[in-house]
Amino acid sequence: MKKTHIALLVMLLTSGTAYSAVKTDLGTASADFRLRYEAVDQDNALEDASALTLRSKLNFKTVAKQGFYGFIELENSFALIDDYNDTNGNGVGYSVVADPESTEVDQAYLGYKKDGLSVKIGRQVITLDNHRFVGHVGWRNDKQTFDAVSASYSASEKTNITYAYINKRNRIFADEKDLDSKDHLFNASIKLPSGKLTGYAYMLEVDNGTDSALDAYGVRYAGKADNFSYIAELALQTNESGGMEYDTTYMLFEASTKISGVSVKAGYESLGSDDGMKAFTTPLATLHKFNGWADQFLGTPNQGLDDFYVKVGGKAGKGKWLAAFHSYSANESTTGVDDLGSEINLQYTTKVSNFPVGIKYAAYSAGDIKVDTNKLWLWAGYKF
Repeated sequence: MKKTHIALLVMLLTSGTAYSAVKTDLGTASADFRLRYEAVDQDNALEDASALTLRSKLNFKTVAKQGFYGFIELENSFALIDDYNDTNGNGVGYSVVADPESTEVDQAYLGYKKDGLSVKIGRQVITLDNHRFVGHVGWRNDKQTFDAVSASYSASEKTNITYAYINKRNRIFADEKDLDSKDHLFNASIKLPSGKLTGYAYMLEVDNGTDSALDAYGVRYAGKADNFSYIAELALQTNESGGMEYDTTYMLFEASTKISGVSVKAGYESLGSDDGMKAFTTPLATLHKFNGWADQFLGTPNQGLDDFYVKVGGKAGKGKWLAAFHSYSANESTTGVDDLGSEINLQYTTKVSNFPVGIKYAAYSAGDIKVDTNKLWLWAGYKF
């Protein structure tokens, strides 16, 4: 099986030709391949991890009839080099690379889209705003999808209302760690002359017979004036767990501009804590996108997390570069836990013979908790 995959991959990556999706009278078929090497070096007793994986996606979308259509997507991930802990019991003793080998129906839903109304029933991707609360985690090989009913309605180009009910979270760790749930997602937005105002309510509950309510209510404003953009966001969260109730706050302030062709962004993100006992958390998010690529804060410490960051980026040659610096601290310090470290992120992406390629690096310097961690990624892609 692996030899077959390798032969197919070599043929695709050496063909030097870019293809478009295949269209038929019944619908459109497409494919997406990504070959990636990931290395992890941590200052602890774990062995350094090395992973070379190929993620393959094949999908088909039917032609719409009176607004109705179908969509199905198959996803496969397999390892050519598997010296890593895949989180499913393989590679224990190595550092974690959360890409277990898997083959599954990633999406399969019936859709309807007409007159500003879009409805989907079945297994699907759901993303809202910037993925901070609900995302697809597309960085990992087994991206996150949901068994859900979702509906979105735009009465005009300026307004949108979205609701979704999720009864299963198909997470990034293959089928073994998917979770039954009873999640309600509400998101409504309106475009104003100076920006976009969004209000949301995300009421989450793992359906495991225990008290596990996690309710967040928030407002977000993304504005722009001349060459200056900004975002301000505030959310309140109630976490009911183990017979206890905790109340926490989320805040985001971000500003960005462009100077001589270089994009500059500075921000402050705070995931608050309730007296150092429980912190604000976003279990449905694309977490890799936030708080550094070294993935040290996929779970928020009980002391909370304050992240001050600066990001700069631009064009170089035929590609794009990005550099970021994060400084982390506890939102509510406890004995021995205040400084949560810092991190540097670097990335360069380009195309070679129409194939997207990239290199990415993360260096985390530990504070009062965790350990120094370095991660490196190299990847190449192919789509048709």
